[in-house]
Amino acid sequence: MKRLASVFLWGGVSALGAAAFGVLALSRGETVNAAWLLTAAVCTYALGYRFYSRFLATRAFGLDDRRATPAERYNNGRDFVPTNKWVLYGHHFAAIAGAGPLVGPVLAAQFGFLPGTLWLVIGVVLAGAVQDFTILFCSLRRNGKSLGQMAKEEVNPAAGATAMLAVLFIMIILLAVLALIVVNALKASPWGLFTIACTIPIALLMGWWMKRWRPGKVGEASAAGAVLLLGALVAGGWVAGQPHLAPLFTHSATALTWMMAAYGFIASVLPVWMLLCPRDYLSTFLKITTILVLAVAILVILPPLRMPALTPFATLGEGPVFAGKLFPFAFITIACGAISGFHSLVASGTTPKMIARESDARFIGYGGMLMESFVGVMAMIAACTLDPGVFFAMNTTPAALAQASQTLGAAGFVVSPETMQGLAARMGEATLVARSGGAPSLAVGMAQIFAGATGVFGGSGKTLDALWYHFAIMFEALFILTTIDTGTRVGRFMLQEIVGHVWPRFGETSWYPSVIASSAVIVAGWGYFLYQGVSDPLGGINSLWPLFGISNQLLAAVALCVGTTILIKMGRARFAWVTAAPLAWLVTVTMTAGWQKVFSVDPRLGFLAHAASLAGSTNPDAGRLIFNDRLNTFMALLFMAVVTVLIVTSLREWWLVVSRRKAAVVHEAPFVETGYATGD
Repeated sequence: MKRLASVFLWGGVSALGAAAFGVLALSRGETVNAAWLLTAAVCTYALGYRFYSRFLATRAFGLDDRRATPAERYNNGRDFVPTNKWVLYGHHFAAIAGAGPLVGPVLAAQFGFLPGTLWLVIGVVLAGAVQDFTILFCSLRRNGKSLGQMAKEEVNPAAGATAMLAVLFIMIILLAVLALIVVNALKASPWGLFTIACTIPIALLMGWWMKRWRPGKVGEASAAGAVLLLGALVAGGWVAGQPHLAPLFTHSATALTWMMAAYGFIASVLPVWMLLCPRDYLSTFLKITTILVLAVAILVILPPLRMPALTPFATLGEGPVFAGKLFPFAFITIACGAISGFHSLVASGTTPKMIARESDARFIGYGGMLMESFVGVMAMIAACTLDPGVFFAMNTTPAALAQASQTLGAAGFVVSPETMQGLAARMGEATLVARSGGAPSLAVGMAQIFAGATGVFGGSGKTLDALWYHFAIMFEALFILTTIDTGTRVGRFMLQEIVGHVWPRFGETSWYPSVIASSAVIVAGWGYFLYQGVSDPLGGINSLWPLFGISNQLLAAVALCVGTTILIKMGRARFAWVTAAPLAWLVTVTMTAGWQKVFSVDPRLGFLAHAASLAGSTNPDAGRLIFNDRLNTFMALLFMAVVTVLIVTSLREWWLVVSRRKAAVVHEAPFVETGYATGD
């Protein structure tokens, strides 16, 4: 009877999801309700987690709760700490969910709602969540080793060592871009800065509560943290309105750069239980709650998707938001939400050192990535419920808007200056024109949905637009910031491993001089690029985001190479397709995008063409822009070359092992039986 009920339940979920996809795919100009997009995503996630992740856990990986995890065997109270799976889920989700799932889908809405949505929903089930789960499992079986170290040991020492350096450089670029988005969101914003600053002492209190005062009382600490966080949100609005207090939390981008660097360093050297884990867990309260409330609000007001399924820019490649056709740039612009190489660094960094049981890896690795994809879908909905004219006016510079005016006019994507002025007034802003980067347009979309839901329940509706807008801006900044602390710590682990080959003592993660020195180097690295970004004439995002997308997806290709190699060497070659298939797709897409970004003759698309177009220019910023283009070219070619070498080396290794020309040697830690009783 129970089995029959299960069949009917999952059959119904499948039918509902298929119907929702049918409505989205078969619409021909008529208005589509956002609820269909939400339904298609949720049904796909449920099916993927219930069936595919279970297949991976039991058949492909063979998770075993009898095996002691690194957190249990090396428990040192600082980096290796057995952690409650719900708390660790919060930490892991907060660490991986940065700018990508918020900003990427908003920018990709330039192509229409359908391409980005399909990539977010299908990509995460078959690629992104698989990568996260696979690398987490592999690192868990190797004492929490990093992705670079696993590449060196399992693929090839020379190629692996090169990959370790490339991964470290990619990591620094990723952290700089994430930090830049936070700085741009918080500069001259006392409300947001005060609220985010308050999360630090609140997290310290939660860490002390769960570790020292009331060990294991996660529910109590969670309730206290949630109440204090809500208090900080309300207090932030009050502080912003006080003429004597607001200036204390109103700072320039340069000042915030120094603050970000100081926070990243401190969070990297303190024990994980003291600040990092409770702060990320606390941030997850706001993140997941906001996203779930947004989903409920969409189901309440049933907003229409005003952006068409496909826009003319999907095939023209001359979009005003960014240049390039749907293939391959939709899959690069959405750098997270579908698959993200950055996640592999977290999944082989802090998280495997904190898992108490192997079976928790399925919930944390696969489930955490599904939640990030859900965030990306919510961002896509929020952007596509905006009037297309408003969307393009907000995300496009005046010059690019003028160049695309004919195409925009033919498609009906126009908006009057009076409309934009009225919208800015409702949101409490001086202007919303040319607010590129994705974050402001996402905030406007979220504010309109929340205000609409408030009106349905008898609230004041549109009079709350300004409040919801600034809440959304603060939410986005907090969402991204939590990635910085974990990313810095992961970078520290990677640097310690690399230097440890030359100086073994430096590679000891418990030796404090090494901890401090490596953290300082990592912070200095991303801090330099962050400073370059805040002083960039184009705002930094224009020069760093393309490199962010390419490097992030190439890093995912590295992770999938390592995962495929380990599966084959474990004697599970028949399951290698779970990582090899997404690897083939990702390499095709990313290498195509990288080649076009470097060598395209269109100055709006190619780095070298853009640099050449500035030669002899009287623009006082031309020198800096040319330097940025050449730096982007060098880094993109470097990353592409390293990944190509690793792929070729991996293919050779797979052939040798499968054809039995070489013995399959895995560097898995010996089995040690856990000391935990069943159910602990």
